Amino acid sequence: MQTPIGDRLYRAVTTVCAAAIPLVLVLLTAVVLRAAWPALSLHAGDLAFGTTWDVPRARFGAFPAIVGTLLSSLIALCIAAPLALGVAIFTVDIGPRRLHEPVAFLVNLLAAIPSVVYGLWGVFVLVPLLRSTIMPALMPLGSFIPLFRGPAYGPSVIAASLLLAIMVLPYIASVSREVLLAVPQAQREAALALGATRWEVVRDAVLPAARSGLIGGVMLGLGRALGETLAVTMVIGNRHAIPDSLFDPAYTMASLLANEFAEASSDAHLSALMAVAALLLLITLLVNLLARWLVRRVATGLPGGRWS
Repeated sequence: MQTPIGDRLYRAVTTVCAAAIPLVLVLLTAVVLRAAWPALSLHAGDLAFGTTWDVPRARFGAFPAIVGTLLSSLIALCIAAPLALGVAIFTVDIGPRRLHEPVAFLVNLLAAIPSVVYGLWGVFVLVPLLRSTIMPALMPLGSFIPLFRGPAYGPSVIAASLLLAIMVLPYIASVSREVLLAVPQAQREAALALGATRWEVVRDAVLPAARSGLIGGVMLGLGRALGETLAVTMVIGNRHAIPDSLFDPAYTMASLLANEFAEASSDAHLSALMAVAALLLLITLLVNLLARWLVRRVATGLPGGRWS
C-alpha cells in the first residue's frame, strides 16, 4: 500500500526540523573553533591555566574567568535549588490548593524579567545592601571562614551569585513543579492510606519517583547560570584575578566576552576571545552531558542513584 503524499510530506518536514537543531550546533561549533584556532594552537595551555590577561603583550590567560564562572554558578545553584524545590513542593503537595497557581505564576514571572532589569536592581539595590549591611555582618566570620574575608567592595562574587540564584530559580522551580505533578496521584493516596504524614508522602513517595526530572531541572538552571552575561557583568566587579573570598570582585567568561569583544584591537585578541567562547561552549556541553548521565543513572536505579 502506497503511503499518502501528505504523510510523506509530513515525515520529510519533521525530519528536516529534527536535523536542523544538531546541524546548527555543529555549524556554531565549527565557526567558533575556526575563529579560535590561532589562539588555541599557540596559547591553549595559557588560555586554560594562565592567570595574566595582558592584551598589548599578547598574554591571554583565562583561568580566572573560568574560576569566576564556575564559582558564581555553583554558589547560585546551591542557593536556588533548595528554594526552587521548596516552591515546587509547596505548590503541588503542601500549600493550600487555592495558593498553588498564584504562587507558581508569581515565581514564573521572574523568568520574564529582562537581564538588564536584574542588573540595574543589582547595582542600585543588591550591591549597596551587601556593602552596607550583609558584608559587614559576615566579616567577623572571616577569622575562621576564609570565604568571608576582605573589604566590603559591593561588586563581588557573592553579589553575582545571589543575582544568578534569583534568575535561575524560576527555571528550576517550573521544571520541578511539572515533574512533581507528573507523579501519579494514586501513589500519594497509597502512602496516605498506609498512615504516612504529608511530609512523609513527599519524602518517601513523591521525591524518589521524580528524582531524575528534578536533577534535570537543576542542571537546566546550571546551564542558564553559566551563560548569563549582562546582569553578572554589572555586579561581579570585572577584575581579572582569582578571587580569594566571596567578597572579592571577579570575572566570568561571559562578562569577559561582553566587555572586550567590541573593542578587540588585534587578530590575536579577537582569536583569544573566540577561544574563551569555545571554552564556555565546551563547559556548557560537558554540563549537559553530565546532566544526561546523572538522569540516566538515577532513572535506572544504579548504585549511588538513590535518595539517601
